[in-house]
Amino acid sequence: MKVYDKINLTMLCDFYELTMAHGYFQNGYRDRITYFDVFYRQCPDGGGFAIAAGLEQIIQYIQELHFDPEDIEYLRGRNLFDEEFLDYLAHFKFTGDIWAVPEGTPVFPKEPILTVRAKAIEAQLIETFLLLSINHQSLIATKANRVVRAAEGRTVLEFGSRRAQGADAAILGARAAYIGGCNGTACTISDQLFGVKAGGTMAHAWVQMFDTEYEAFKTYCTLYPHNATLLVDTYNTLKSGVPNAIRAFNEVLKPLGITKCGIRLDSGDMTYLSKKARKMLDDAGWTECQISVSNSLDEYIIQDILRQGAQIDLFGVGERLITARSEPVFGGVYKLVAVEEEDGTILPKIKISENVGKITNPHFKKLYRFYGNDTGKAIADYLCVYDETVDDSQDLEIFDPEATWKTKTVYNFTAKELQVPVFLGGELVYECPTLEQIRTYCLEQVDTLWDEVKRFDNPHTYYVDLSRKLWDIKYALLKKGGCK
Repeated sequence: MKVYDKINLTMLCDFYELTMAHGYFQNGYRDRITYFDVFYRQCPDGGGFAIAAGLEQIIQYIQELHFDPEDIEYLRGRNLFDEEFLDYLAHFKFTGDIWAVPEGTPVFPKEPILTVRAKAIEAQLIETFLLLSINHQSLIATKANRVVRAAEGRTVLEFGSRRAQGADAAILGARAAYIGGCNGTACTISDQLFGVKAGGTMAHAWVQMFDTEYEAFKTYCTLYPHNATLLVDTYNTLKSGVPNAIRAFNEVLKPLGITKCGIRLDSGDMTYLSKKARKMLDDAGWTECQISVSNSLDEYIIQDILRQGAQIDLFGVGERLITARSEPVFGGVYKLVAVEEEDGTILPKIKISENVGKITNPHFKKLYRFYGNDTGKAIADYLCVYDETVDDSQDLEIFDPEATWKTKTVYNFTAKELQVPVFLGGELVYECPTLEQIRTYCLEQVDTLWDEVKRFDNPHTYYVDLSRKLWDIKYALLKKGGCK
């Protein structure tokens, strides 16, 4: 489903993409084939991995790339671009290739989430949207996965629409949160567009609207007997809220034979209140009544209150999830890694920096993940040059790019190439899985990671290592300063 219907997203680009494209056009580079990688440098929140998301929106964007007449007129009015270039844009179409890891894949710093092979102008113009789509949804999917793992199998719903930074952030954020493992959302339009099941109960205003709390609860139970979750902290949770909820359940639900219902806490000491409420509900015979909580939750708060014995069945997580408040920038980048000569020779390119973390891995590459045959767990990821193959029937020596002296040997493993073709020659060759399939795949792939990698704090470093051939190419470029 499409979120954007009224604006042409081709113009959602940094202005320098257009000025560079014009420069390429004027200087004979318009048709030169280039290779760009999308990758990130550091895991959000100091975690051990991230979750790739946002590919489906990129596919929609690439399929609809074009400049409208009003776009050309706007650019003409800037008095920066010649008419030949504007005519080129008027007939613009993406004709390149894109490979990407499927959405829901756990990914690690410095490995290509997405690779573009395209003419220089085409590759340059799509940079901004590719980055914003991957950066936003990968950030939210990653945060959601942390929250879901903290909940230890309990239901987690995304409740953050009203705190999201704009409509798109709310809509696509709910999608990304579902990929990361959330069970649903409060955002109705995300259900309508993507099938992320929307749900909710009531606000404090509902309770305040009636003359008594009991009347508010009874009315709600009468209206929604099969979805009766009552907000019990408008006045006094234990003195009136829970007792009035029990009374409403007894008078409305019990005669109907309904035993499934719920209460929600939105303030106070969640551990203390949930323990007390659980005992009150159980003593009244409502053992199947679920207790849900909300109110500025994140993975650390959830982890703490569960360790303290909180009796909670469902978490509604809002602002700290939808904004990834603890670290609201994913930091994905788009870097040139190779160019192609007319005879088909691929020349590696590297970015060198005094900040070692910003030095790139050059060349058109393949990305593999090695799984131990004895455990099924991921051992390491492996970057090699595009024309190399991995023989997983033999032991393999791999090189740590952060420590040139360090090598290790992997054995008894199965190698899986992570990137899949999405566009070839400008044509879509990838069939998007359903959102449910993406979510299931994500949870399955996270399960292949060792628990030490999944720690919230000080996780074990998962290595993304280089082949000998790729390392030698990188080292040679470093020695001569990156130039031919």
